Amino acid sequence: MNFLERVYRKAALCRAFEEEVYRRVEAKQITCPVYLSAGQEYIPATIATWCEDKKLWPKIFIQHRGHSTYLCFGGDMVALWRELLGDKRGCAGGMGGSASIQHKGEPDIFGHDGLMGSQIPIAVGYCHATRHPTIVFAGDAAIEEDYALAALGWAATQKLPILFVVEDNGLSILTEKKVRRSWSIVKVTEGFGLLAFATEDSPATLRNKLGYPWPLLLNVTTTRLFWHAGAGRDVPLGKDRHTRVRAELCQWEVLPTASVIESDQKATDQVKASWALALEAAK
Repeated sequence: MNFLERVYRKAALCRAFEEEVYRRVEAKQITCPVYLSAGQEYIPATIATWCEDKKLWPKIFIQHRGHSTYLCFGGDMVALWRELLGDKRGCAGGMGGSASIQHKGEPDIFGHDGLMGSQIPIAVGYCHATRHPTIVFAGDAAIEEDYALAALGWAATQKLPILFVVEDNGLSILTEKKVRRSWSIVKVTEGFGLLAFATEDSPATLRNKLGYPWPLLLNVTTTRLFWHAGAGRDVPLGKDRHTRVRAELCQWEVLPTASVIESDQKATDQVKASWALALEAAK
């Protein structure tokens, strides 16, 4: 199976999961605050597939919109459903909810603690102490925090094996980036002596940037499909990244239409089966 097909399968699974979560929230079957990563799934899908090819098992520090990152890097979907339901069998013991999800295994995934951008200095501290390859995901608002910026400088000074991934949807809740700041995180990061690139969430484009030496920052332009679950949509469905990629793959015959349809169906079936398992009573 080629690289793009593997990325698409991961992204399709993430999208199927997020859409099902949205439906369960609307039906009031999930009542905790939910932060959906729909629209941004090609970022973790591409990075996770690249890591698999490199046989690289980094430590992962996620942001609050972390469902797709969790799933792409091998998190247990049933445990995630249970976490959203507040079940003690959830991936964070039913106490973390949507934002603070975690996974023990290869790779370890550390959940977000709720303080905007705090995962960045925490990840840098962990990487400094262990020298283990580390990837930290953050939003374009989180990277603006002073302690996040200071952590970038320390990573550059210490030449740490860390990748900073800024999932840049241009919004902090509903405040646009151009209103919040006049500077570019790529230029600021370069000022610290840390290699940085602005890139798109296209799998091929993103993969080409991942091979540069770490420490490395990638500011990845993406689109947030949903705000908080139940609170509206940012972009029309036709402009959604996943919908566009699916159409392009079929149009350009990069992947056979049948393969795309099969991936979508498998993803839907897996999500529905995992929901059913999550509802099973503890024995």
